[in-house]
Amino acid sequence: MKEKLSRREFFQLAGIGVLAGSSLSYLKAKQIPELAVVEGEMLSATRKAISALGGMKRFVKPGAKVLIKPNLSFASGPERGANTHPEMVAEVARLCLEAGAKEVLIADHPLYPATLCLWRSGIRETLKKIPKARFQYFTEEKFYQEVKVPRGKDLKKVKILKPALEADLIINLAKAKTHGDTTVTLCLKNLMGFILNRKRFHTIYNLHQAIADLSSVIQPGLNLIDASTVMIEGGPGGPGILKKLNLVVAGTNPVETDALMVTLSEWYGRSWKPAEIKHLKLASELGLGEIAPEKLKYQRIKV
Repeated sequence: MKEKLSRREFFQLAGIGVLAGSSLSYLKAKQIPELAVVEGEMLSATRKAISALGGMKRFVKPGAKVLIKPNLSFASGPERGANTHPEMVAEVARLCLEAGAKEVLIADHPLYPATLCLWRSGIRETLKKIPKARFQYFTEEKFYQEVKVPRGKDLKKVKILKPALEADLIINLAKAKTHGDTTVTLCLKNLMGFILNRKRFHTIYNLHQAIADLSSVIQPGLNLIDASTVMIEGGPGGPGILKKLNLVVAGTNPVETDALMVTLSEWYGRSWKPAEIKHLKLASELGLGEIAPEKLKYQRIKV
């Protein structure tokens, strides 16, 4: 990929879905990290994590259309640990607007009835503080467009949320928790909220390969994991066992961000290597990111 190629130009030329990155050459010259782990109160840690990666203006260009994808699939409040904390979502939206974004859309495709999720997750009340940011659950087929997956091993085409295809930047806000089928659900698993029919991933496809394949066409430019509390057992919806870590993990590559998060907590009562998480290993084999812990270079900060 040429650094001067825009997201839309890349999509038109390569036909592979969504690329929401930004030019990195000047950042490399300044040795700005691509991964950061920040410990502290969640909002302060969120701000510091983004600042450590170069600040929101690195990612949001003036007049940009930004799509923020939290995990807000469950009809439960922040205390249950199943959703991305609504205060983190609002803070990231605010930072995008301050950086000059023209539009900020917060979107998800919930597993539970949208009205219940909207109410119980706390996102409706929290976003009243950020009136210029728009939130919407997308459940109807008219909002999705089929795209090819050229690099897919199992997934060859998939219906993806149209606003994601049209965005200048996608920000992935995952929640750190366990999952019965994939061990963990972090940034890559959160991408399933962009597709119309996720049941097909569990029935007609190899779930792990399909997640890896999907991550080849949806590539958020900024990824944050809410690890303020981590559901170390009982995920993804809970009620589960929660562990307070007071962490926010941020990165420009979702595969590497997930790999780092895997090493920062126990899951189901033991430590895991990123290569043991099947969809992470398969994504790495597609050339989408490094997962070897010794090769993950990151900045650790306490606020």
